[in-house]
Amino acid sequence: MDTPRTDSRPAWREPMVWLLCALPLAAVVAGIAMVFVAGGAGSTDAVAEPVRRTAQVQVADLGPDAQAARLGLRAVVRHAATFVEVLPAGGTFDRDRPLRLALRHPTRAALDRDLTLAPTALGWRAQVAFDVGHAWNLELTAPDGRWRLYGRLPAGQHAALVRPALGDDP
Repeated sequence: MDTPRTDSRPAWREPMVWLLCALPLAAVVAGIAMVFVAGGAGSTDAVAEPVRRTAQVQVADLGPDAQAARLGLRAVVRHAATFVEVLPAGGTFDRDRPLRLALRHPTRAALDRDLTLAPTALGWRAQVAFDVGHAWNLELTAPDGRWRLYGRLPAGQHAALVRPALGDDP
């Protein structure tokens, strides 16, 4: 007859013991790593405009967006090697006043640029060069902040439409 084996291995040589210890330990390490990633540099939303927080709700002023929608403002932001140009595409702009263009990097606020564009015969222009190897969020505003237009310049493109954030326009 067969007799049962009575020899046993030490616990550290059993694969099931390693599995039972490694899985919870990996979960703890991953949880700690996620806390550091979530709380590290650049972990909060980079909002360029003043935002008021009220009872866990962020409240931003949408008046400039509504004003731009009422005026029917649209523009094309065009980038060439040494300049940025804004060409009106709809609505009535004050052609004698400069415009402000904010170039916002999607993830790194240190790369953000704020430009003042001077009026020209066709629109507005500023002499500047910037990297189009990644996308940029665009914010075009009146010098006094009465209206505001938004857009996105995808990586590798040299022109983008900016329009009001509010309105029925798709």
